[in-house]
Amino acid sequence: MNAAALASQFRITGMLDFAETENGLTKAIVSQDGMTGELFLQGAQVSAWQPAGAQPVIFMSPRATLAPGKAIRGGVPVIFPWFGPHPSDPAAPQHGLVRAAPWRLDSARQTDDGVMLELSLELEGFALTYRVTFGQELGLCLATRNTSAKPASFEKALHSYFAVSDVEHVTVSGLEASTSIDKTANMARVPGKAAALALAKETDSVYLDVPDRLTIHDVAWDRRIVIDKAGAASAIVWNPWPEKAATMADLGADNWRGFICVETGNVADDDINLPPGATHEMTTRISLRDG
Repeated sequence: MNAAALASQFRITGMLDFAETENGLTKAIVSQDGMTGELFLQGAQVSAWQPAGAQPVIFMSPRATLAPGKAIRGGVPVIFPWFGPHPSDPAAPQHGLVRAAPWRLDSARQTDDGVMLELSLELEGFALTYRVTFGQELGLCLATRNTSAKPASFEKALHSYFAVSDVEHVTVSGLEASTSIDKTANMARVPGKAAALALAKETDSVYLDVPDRLTIHDVAWDRRIVIDKAGAASAIVWNPWPEKAATMADLGADNWRGFICVETGNVADDDINLPPGATHEMTTRISLRDG
């Protein structure tokens, strides 16, 4: 559906409207009491969330490609049913089948927590439902139902790009006791460390069996981004650093400092095995606190 058709069905006056990019992507635009947010129907991808009076919390690359069928760099991409490259098919798309797929908007309504959008997507063997609530917190809930007649294994993640003052001067707490898989070092297993995580080089690590709360501390912006999650055993921390960022046309060497990815997921050892007809739900609640 185009923006006009969506607006005629789902617009909430003064809170929710729809627009199209010059290349034909449709996005929902949310505003309420000074809070603003955006979500693209392609990929069901959150592209902005900014509480009233705050710096943006979600990072979008200024060079992101906003075109049909192209993955969008930044925001909160939805990853399913595999994380990273396909385990056996190098021609398959990175991070699965859904992040550039057209999702269906099923409902939009005002709730006590803000403006909630509910979207859905059906794949062979799976039905996905995604609830996104824009308010003074950002709520994300991804439900996966196995519609096949046999058990199904999969990975999934919410690939959150968080806006920060400078990635070299923020820390992430909550991962101290978790073993990680370092994808920049031939998948080496790294035991947990006593200190909060501080990035000093290209980082691409999958943390296993992580607690339900992680916190990004940003002293320069005097704030903490608090990530509360449920149904998610993994966290992925990523930043490409300047050399690799320079090779990425939709990011570029000048934009790596402004974000850190701290992703909610179930990947690697923490993948999901779901019986026929069963549903798995993964939720994330993102809030902003003073530093």
